[in-house]
Amino acid sequence: MNKRISSPKRMQDVIRKHQFTLKKSLGQNFLIDENILNNIASSASIDENSYVLEIGPGAGALTQVLAGRAKKVIAVEIDRRLAPVLNDTLQDFDNVSIHFGDVLELDVAQILAQECPPGTSVTVVANLPYYVTTPILMKLLTDGLSIKTIVVMIQKEVASRLQADPGEKSYGSLSIAVQYLAEAKIVMTVPKTVFVPQPNVDSAVIRLDVRPQKKIRVDDEAFFFRVVRASFAQRRKTLLNNLMNNLWSKERKNDLLTAMEAARIDPRRRGETLSIEEFAALSSQLQKLKG
Repeated sequence: MNKRISSPKRMQDVIRKHQFTLKKSLGQNFLIDENILNNIASSASIDENSYVLEIGPGAGALTQVLAGRAKKVIAVEIDRRLAPVLNDTLQDFDNVSIHFGDVLELDVAQILAQECPPGTSVTVVANLPYYVTTPILMKLLTDGLSIKTIVVMIQKEVASRLQADPGEKSYGSLSIAVQYLAEAKIVMTVPKTVFVPQPNVDSAVIRLDVRPQKKIRVDDEAFFFRVVRASFAQRRKTLLNNLMNNLWSKERKNDLLTAMEAARIDPRRRGETLSIEEFAALSSQLQKLKG
């Protein structure tokens, strides 16, 4: 069996062997701590029956751990230069399938249909590049994929936003977008010292359990999220001012006040104090007056 590459020396040996140069533009920071790699797999509840979608396997350190536990790992990697590296580090695993391409552009549903038996629930595990964290997560949550759990390493600050509750500093439109579709929980924080090369910030691993039904029912999702985004446009402004400036015309201020009263929301509040249920009530009342 190949040696694990979850140590600085072994990772450097593999990179040097294949004369691979890491690209900062792709957010390539390879994880080199075996305890953390094992904890990620455990946090995702990976066992011998699991089908895992890994996004951004890099040199394969996390892939090795996942493949040792799961029934199958389907890895999507944007950087085709890593093909010889992955062929080397994963040569002893016959349960790994690698697809090269940008996960934001690939037909992930088709890949999963090819690789998994019908009706399979897939677990996503990834060390995501910081610069594309939000688009990737939203694609996974909104594309109707057969995903039950997502466990990802992301920037600590972003993880805090995903988990944040109303009234917390990190709470915003991203918190609501994610929590509308999944339950979010930070499972560990990770120092920057366990990556090659070291990023500038610390990271966190967050687990998202996809909800069987969305957290609340809204009549018009697109309008609901327009209301949410407008409410957070300028955090220091009141809800009334943000909505007048970013959603509603000032000439219709009285209609806006009527809708807020019907939703039992004080117009002097700020967007970050409203729960997702309150945003749903507000958007429902505004919907009635939209015409």
